[in-house]
Amino acid sequence: MKYTQNAKIMQITEKTLIIGVDIASEVHYARAFDFRGIELGRIIRFNNDAAGFSEFAAWIEEIKNKNNKNKVMVGMEPTGHYWFNIAPYLKDQSMKIVLVNPFHVKRSKELDDNNPTKNDPKDPKTIAMLVKDGRYMEPYIPEGIYSEIRTVMETRWQIVKQLNGIRNRVLRWLSIYFPEFNKVFGDWEGKAALIVLREFPLPIQIIEQGAVGIVARWKQDKMRAVGIKRATELVESAKISVGVKEGIAAAMNEITILLEDYDLKMKQYERVMTMVEKLTLQIPGMQEMLSIKGVGLIMAAGYVAEVGDAFRFEHSKQIVKLAGLSLKENSSGKHKGKSTISKRGRSRLRAILFQGMLPLVAKNEEFKALHEYYTTRKQNPLKKKQSLILLCCKLIRIFHTLLTKNVPYDPKKMMSDIKRLSMPVAV
Repeated sequence: MKYTQNAKIMQITEKTLIIGVDIASEVHYARAFDFRGIELGRIIRFNNDAAGFSEFAAWIEEIKNKNNKNKVMVGMEPTGHYWFNIAPYLKDQSMKIVLVNPFHVKRSKELDDNNPTKNDPKDPKTIAMLVKDGRYMEPYIPEGIYSEIRTVMETRWQIVKQLNGIRNRVLRWLSIYFPEFNKVFGDWEGKAALIVLREFPLPIQIIEQGAVGIVARWKQDKMRAVGIKRATELVESAKISVGVKEGIAAAMNEITILLEDYDLKMKQYERVMTMVEKLTLQIPGMQEMLSIKGVGLIMAAGYVAEVGDAFRFEHSKQIVKLAGLSLKENSSGKHKGKSTISKRGRSRLRAILFQGMLPLVAKNEEFKALHEYYTTRKQNPLKKKQSLILLCCKLIRIFHTLLTKNVPYDPKKMMSDIKRLSMPVAV
């Protein structure tokens, strides 16, 4: 993998044909240039389908032969998901695919004509010029098991997002029609609470049912954790409820639909998680990752889904940069600003690591000890959030080692860091 701009520029030679493509949902535009930025051939407009891709490939081949080029580099913006179809096609045609930052395209489009105009014929040239200058990145298109894991984790994320929306709507419904409900049940997703919401969610229905009737309904499902005391508390809360008492029929219809959606999404979530477990355990080194106390299936699978094949990285620092956890400094002259994380790269990977670090610091003795050391050391103590970010970077190094070297996790190495870092430096 090429990372420095010099290395990227060196990939473009006199024999390289640079193609800039403006990606859209239905119609793409492309222009061709040589390594000096001289345009070759005419602009092409082609459709986002098999016929359009063939026309595009024939156009490239014609320009290659006419201008004696033997290598093709196609640059494009990662516009949503629209480039997903053309990228595998170009890869099969032995063409190198690179991506340019949309922010860079927006900022550099005025260099040629001092005009902020944005249109389909203009953007391909801007993209090609960025590629010529080495301002591009090489995309990673996961294959095999890594493609499967990324897709299924994306499905899980969408289901979780929809589930959270349903949960918020149920809470809204309760706050309108039965605000005292949550004082009786700490969580409406509990089994006993769900029975009440499905059978008699409104205060008037609970009063009609009575404590004995509620307990009888719970016993049908063999509920033992709740009894007459909880049922009596629920009835008393219903009697003094300040919930809205109009529009009852529509309210019943709304909560019924919400709970049906909730049940469906929970079934889908369970099915997806079964698939996640089946796929994830096929990755070498995954068992070692899961052996770390506090690292669960979601965190491990989410990490692999975002990173892909760990062997494509020469060093864990590259994954730190991918997660947007590398440091950036704001300094000028005598002014030295604060160092912060770049937040560039895969935001979901950064979120998975940070959210997963919270239970790690709470449950894992090694991470807990390191967190305490970083926040209480005499020299340069870190704030809690800074320490968590530092531990996320350390976890990346651990994961990378486990996945690439297939060695067991060693807690002693974690603890030895405290001794090594606290030792006085010899002068």
